Amino acid sequence: MRFADPAIALCVALLALAGTPAVAQNAQPPAPTTAAPATAAAAPSTAPASAGDSDAAARHAKLTGCIKDAKAKKLVGADKKAYIKNCVAAP
Repeated sequence: MRFADPAIALCVALLALAGTPAVAQNAQPPAPTTAAPATAAAAPSTAPASAGDSDAAARHAKLTGCIKDAKAKKLVGADKKAYIKNCVAAP
């Protein structure tokens, strides 16, 4: 019983400390003052990258659909590879 009382007191103290948020967590980072010119300059260069990203996303979605179809048809091995290759190549 002698050990239990200090252990309980320690646990309660640690819980009290853990429950108080640190001041640094609530602090807001300072807003950058030169972000506006950098954003304006970066806008034209991101347009082609967005088109490439959408193409990659569309290809990935099509590939995922072809893989699901192959799984639904229970294809395995070379048949599965050939089906997926033809499915992705189809318009």
